Amino acid sequence: MTPERQQKLLATLLRRQPDLTLIADRVHKPRNLAALIRNADAVGIHEIHSVNPKEGYPLFRGTTRGSDRWVKLRCHETFQDAADTVRAKGMKIYAAHLSDKAVDYREVDYTKPCAILMGAEKYGVSEEGQELADEHIIVPMMGMVESLNVSTAAGIILVEAQHQRMKAGLYAESRLPREELAYTLFEWSNPIIVEFCRERGLAYPEYNEMGEMVDAVGWNKQVQAGEATRFYWPKFD
Repeated sequence: MTPERQQKLLATLLRRQPDLTLIADRVHKPRNLAALIRNADAVGIHEIHSVNPKEGYPLFRGTTRGSDRWVKLRCHETFQDAADTVRAKGMKIYAAHLSDKAVDYREVDYTKPCAILMGAEKYGVSEEGQELADEHIIVPMMGMVESLNVSTAAGIILVEAQHQRMKAGLYAESRLPREELAYTLFEWSNPIIVEFCRERGLAYPEYNEMGEMVDAVGWNKQVQAGEATRFYWPKFD
């Protein structure tokens, strides 16, 4: 990997926003989930959450390969599980949902830890999501149609979140924990090794704070001798 490429990866991670995320509430069309992941990457989101549709998560794998290399995708069987996960990180939940209490999407504060909840293409945000959300937000519509495509609406909202966070200086400082920064740098810099380890149930080799392997030759010898450390990788990580 060239020094220029390494610096681009590092610069991208230094702008990541660990306290801003998306929750896709049973979004079942692969192209829409892929578009949500691309939107998230564009504004510096480090990971997003997906509540599994009835069809299940495997439906997404072929479509999102590539885009989800840069944004972690966490899958949940229920919305409650997704909500508990983001609330454990101190996030509020803003649901993109038209209701009597909904406010213009520009009126909420995205500089605070928050998760933007986007509903399924046909049914919108689930009843559980509506009830558990802290705020309902809408993108004002001036035409005949009542709603936008889920990825388009998310993109509009995320650009506002990015704007607010840029004004607040939140992109000007590193916000990922050092351990997460090094771990992600290693994964981004070594996709072939990452795939090799996960396919064979091996732990990653030792790496430094810049995500660089400490002893590539030694680790390769351990692998060849069958002595490399084993590790159980979750099915979806």
